[in-house]
Amino acid sequence: QVQVVESGGGSVQPGGSLRLSCAASGFTFSTSAMSWYRQAPGKERELVAAISSTGWSTNYADSVKGRFTISRDNAKSTVYLQMNSLKPEDTAVYYCRSSRYMAYWGKGTLVTVSS
Repeated sequence: QVQVVESGGGSVQPGGSLRLSCAASGFTFSTSAMSWYRQAPGKERELVAAISSTGWSTNYADSVKGRFTISRDNAKSTVYLQMNSLKPEDTAVYYCRSSRYMAYWGKGTLVTVSS
């Protein structure tokens, strides 16, 4: 069955960095665009970044442009989110999702940015 498992979250100080990973299984990863979302306490889930199936095309929410980088390794069926210059407003649970299997969400990984 389709499964995505996020990892790499944690607690960091403002200005710090984290790298999130999302391991996918149960579908042909290399043919699916992938996205990262986040949901902050009391807020709706929002799209953070997306990457095409080949990795050649990416796009980002304005709030993370220049700080976050999405990438993927099709050989490992894994998508990454490198997060630099983290801000307190980046605090959220981060999720990944396949564009072909949008009903399937993982449990997410919590990122806390606080001094």
